[in-house]
Amino acid sequence: MTSLKQLKPLFIGTGQIMLQENAVTGLFFLAGIFCGSVVMGLAALLAALIGTYTAKLLKYDKEEINSGLYGFSAVLVGVALTCMFQPGISVWLGILAGSFLAAVIQHFFIVKKIPAFTFPFIVVTWVLLFIFSSFPSLGVQPVEDGGLTNANGFTAVFLGYGQVIFQSTVWAGVLFFIGVLIYSPLAAIYGLTGAAFSALLAYGMHEPVGDIYLGLLGYNAVLCAITFAGREFQDVLLAFLSVILSVMIVVLMRRLNLPALTFPFVLATWITLLLKKVIYGNGANQ
Repeated sequence: MTSLKQLKPLFIGTGQIMLQENAVTGLFFLAGIFCGSVVMGLAALLAALIGTYTAKLLKYDKEEINSGLYGFSAVLVGVALTCMFQPGISVWLGILAGSFLAAVIQHFFIVKKIPAFTFPFIVVTWVLLFIFSSFPSLGVQPVEDGGLTNANGFTAVFLGYGQVIFQSTVWAGVLFFIGVLIYSPLAAIYGLTGAAFSALLAYGMHEPVGDIYLGLLGYNAVLCAITFAGREFQDVLLAFLSVILSVMIVVLMRRLNLPALTFPFVLATWITLLLKKVIYGNGANQ
């Protein structure tokens, strides 16, 4: 029982990728990752372990650790690197170092009371992408994109969920959706709506239909919609605003050939929170 209790923050941390502080949600996320790739699943577990125990080693607040705040960016680093590159020594070392740094950067934002969301993951992964591409001697080889067959508008919605954690299988997206649904049905529906609405927006902006079906234009919108999920009309407006902003930022970054990751979500959410504070006179705590 003690060992299970010690592992709980790892699962909660995985659930926090979509802002769900729930261990069962995290288990569904891990199941979805393993469904897509055993290697990515192992990388997610290792990264969650490193991020969480880095926080314990550095004596960060126990409540924050148990809430999974030091695990989710680390998990994203682990999954991202094993999704983009062939798993070699350099990649695994990158996961170890990146998970550690993600936890440290997360702590900085928590102390400063700035809603970081997945920004630590973004910064760390951008740096590692630059290092891997700048030093061929590291021997890091990119993974070839296998694509997806029989994609359509229906699969695009669930792939929007799946691509939040770099999964391009419908089953992974369904498992992620169920994970969110268990903890917050309202957030799960908001996420589906965000994925569908973002697909329509991307289509209207003449983005490649194949990429839309793959969920590549929708996963940031899923996170935005979940972030602002609520029962008030104000929440609906903020969610739609953040989704629109995220799609615009994704399209811009794609045209500039920049790795978007979850930066469109973070930037769109920061802008929306700022507008919320200006218009309604209150901010959101995250």
